[in-house]
Amino acid sequence: MTDFTLEDLASIVATRARSDDETSYTRQLIGKGMAKCAQKLGEEAVETAIAAVQGDKAELTAEAADLLFHLTVVLEAGGVPLGDVMAELARRTGQTGLEEKASRPQD
Repeated sequence: MTDFTLEDLASIVATRARSDDETSYTRQLIGKGMAKCAQKLGEEAVETAIAAVQGDKAELTAEAADLLFHLTVVLEAGGVPLGDVMAELARRTGQTGLEEKASRPQD
């Protein structure tokens, strides 16, 4: 088990996004704008789902790591602190998933 947290990842992404390091993948990706960041997030989500369906635990682990990284990049690019997402998750734990879903505004 590792002591590495999502907060650690968010901090690294934030630091790299603001760095002057032109070789930083994070900086380059955020520099391409939200659409590109979101596209990469979507690609990783699909790859994660495929790995899950295939039952390949090693591949699922690797793709889940990519997915979490790219989600953190999208949050950084969108100016949404990870703490806000965690607070929303904490808020939702006070009710069942079905209750939470039913409380959302209908489209």
